[in-house]
Amino acid sequence: MDSAFIIEKSIFIVVIFAITMLMAMYSTWAERKVAAFLQDRVGPNRAGWGGLLQPLADGMKLFAKEEFEPNTPNKFLFYTGPAIAMSTALMTSAVIPWGDKLEIFGRTIILQATDIDVSLLYVFGIISIGVYGIMIGGWASNNKYSLMSAVRAGSQMVSYEIAMGLSIIALLMMSGTLSLREISMQQAGMNWNVFYQPVGFLIFLICAFAETNRTPFDLAECESELIGGYHTEYSSMKMGFYLFAEYANMFISSTILAVLYFGAYNYPGMQWMTEHVGMNIANIIGIVVLFIKICAFIFFYMWVRWTIPRFRYDQLMHLGWKILIPLSIINIVITGICILAFK
Repeated sequence: MDSAFIIEKSIFIVVIFAITMLMAMYSTWAERKVAAFLQDRVGPNRAGWGGLLQPLADGMKLFAKEEFEPNTPNKFLFYTGPAIAMSTALMTSAVIPWGDKLEIFGRTIILQATDIDVSLLYVFGIISIGVYGIMIGGWASNNKYSLMSAVRAGSQMVSYEIAMGLSIIALLMMSGTLSLREISMQQAGMNWNVFYQPVGFLIFLICAFAETNRTPFDLAECESELIGGYHTEYSSMKMGFYLFAEYANMFISSTILAVLYFGAYNYPGMQWMTEHVGMNIANIIGIVVLFIKICAFIFFYMWVRWTIPRFRYDQLMHLGWKILIPLSIINIVITGICILAFK
């Protein structure tokens, strides 16, 4: 492994980290603008043109806030909770293919931090660790509302991870690989998986809402019942980490949805562009196309938040265990029958 390769990958990882943080930061601005549009308001418009500097102002405010620590015997875990939540939100991007490849200074640069054969399992493994950040933070806060929120979040995320995993099995039966890069390459042109797995996509989308604790699955942050949820006792950047982690997870889950079901960086005519215009230009357009798909999913997250009320907790558990899990099992069976019939 040469030093140029290490430098190349290090730069790529830093760039992806910066893009994830930037997308998470400006998702807060977009959320408020979308909410304002749907409610016939203006939204943030003071800091910078159109309020574009509002996320920076909010970040500076969080940094300047006074650090508050509750009377808890678990101070180490109190600090560890937001660190785990933020770290897992950023680690998932390591195996995502952000594009095909670029030729720069005679070197072929693969637009992916690392391509492992079981990258999809890696994603699910990191996602499953994320719940510990919420559970530890809620329990170490020494607050009954925070603890109740952490229990809700833990049971909700575990419940919906099962249906999410089962929905992916049907996709794996069709693609025959766990590599996100290979799944992306199989969807060249308009050969997108959403056309072959519409039920699996719908289940995965619903579970993604539950995994990111977004409305109508935001029972863990239900202000009317639990004050502020699992981060009630947090202040300054510790609370900022939890808030950033939510928007980073929303960005990453939108990316995974685009990669698994909507062709990733592929678009109609990409092969023609590669042959007649050039590989670099065609693949740069592919990166832009991927981010357009991601932004469309992020907008959908926000649109749902401001139009649909949250479930009751019993309804949430009923949907996960009695509807989505059986539906995903039926989808696996039907997929298997179709593969055998049309093989």
